[in-house]
Amino acid sequence: MEVKHMVRDGLDWPLMRDNVTRGDLDAVIDYLRQDEPILTHSRQVRAFEREWSDWVGVKYSVFMSSGSSANLLTLAALKALTGGGEIIVPPLTWVSDIAAVLHCGFEPVFVDIDPHTLGMDTEQVIAKLTSRTRAVFLTHVLGYNALTQELLDELRRRHVPLIEDVCESHGATFQGRRLGSFGLASNFSFYYAHHLSTIEGGMVCTNDEDIYETVRMLRSHGMVRELDAIEHKEEYWEAHPDLNPDFIFAYPAWNVRSTEINAIMGRSQLPRLQDNVEQRTENLMLFLNNLDPNVYQTDFATEGSSNYAFTLILKQPDAELWKQVAACLRANRVEFRRGLSGGGNQLRQPYLRRLLPPDEYKKYPRVDHVHFYGCYIGNYPTLPQEKILRLCELLNGLAQGRGRRAA
Repeated sequence: MEVKHMVRDGLDWPLMRDNVTRGDLDAVIDYLRQDEPILTHSRQVRAFEREWSDWVGVKYSVFMSSGSSANLLTLAALKALTGGGEIIVPPLTWVSDIAAVLHCGFEPVFVDIDPHTLGMDTEQVIAKLTSRTRAVFLTHVLGYNALTQELLDELRRRHVPLIEDVCESHGATFQGRRLGSFGLASNFSFYYAHHLSTIEGGMVCTNDEDIYETVRMLRSHGMVRELDAIEHKEEYWEAHPDLNPDFIFAYPAWNVRSTEINAIMGRSQLPRLQDNVEQRTENLMLFLNNLDPNVYQTDFATEGSSNYAFTLILKQPDAELWKQVAACLRANRVEFRRGLSGGGNQLRQPYLRRLLPPDEYKKYPRVDHVHFYGCYIGNYPTLPQEKILRLCELLNGLAQGRGRRAA
């Protein structure tokens, strides 16, 4: 890396900043100061679930240990209610989405991405719908909306459920509605650097009572006593009079409950979440508007976005320029992750290459381009905007040095 591309002392730009504030910690401390506070999940969890449902715009939410747990339980509930078949999934997503499909005995069917949204290409999804399709599992990548009206209309016409992965996209919208309110179910992650953080945590959201009640049981060992509706409990009690009503296990499930402490942190942050979303989006637009559009992709579908991290992708394959970009970021201590969400093309990962034909990953050139010539860079509300502008200047300078800047 040439010295001229370095900033004195670097930009010191970490991938993530913890969203937890002193006020959030004080809320936990205040709770712990009371006599004999309940720590395992109880009223605080229930309150957080209600408040989150209201914020997203759904009837039901179930709080649990992680976004990955939310992926798993959503697919497990779908399997319990519909049986096996195919799930259409993207090759650009976090591993737990595809892992949940595999763990629950579904067959993953892949389609390439739309480069403007980084989500699945609508036309390719529709082309792969069959009588064996049990759901379309759509990931809203890094804060961009991946929904289209064409996709929603076709899924409704064919009675195919939509599942939304909104783990990286809290507060993003489509047609004025928050993502996570369109599908049969949706999943959120509250990992420590996401828009809202409970340190570790996740949520399943739905308007469907059967999904809601099934997920409640799956969250806690498959126990019937976790059901909300008394009439559903009574059905199990009457069907199994030989069992203790407190210990009827409807499913061979898991324990992925969260705690009161995690819920308190979530409740403390929820009132400032929209401001967080707006600042992240302002940062993204500053970044995209100041990059050289002849060299870097800037034409993302940003309407309704809720940016999690900046997307930096070369417009054309250029291994030498990409090496320079990566070297510049490292030299200036700008942390990044090549390949965007989940490290890029999941079809190149060992767990899928063991299951699929050897060259399967070659069928998806758009995600492969992102895999080799893209990365994400941290975005958070406290990120100084002068750093954003300086980074754009450095990146554009690399392009100029290769004679790529338009006259």
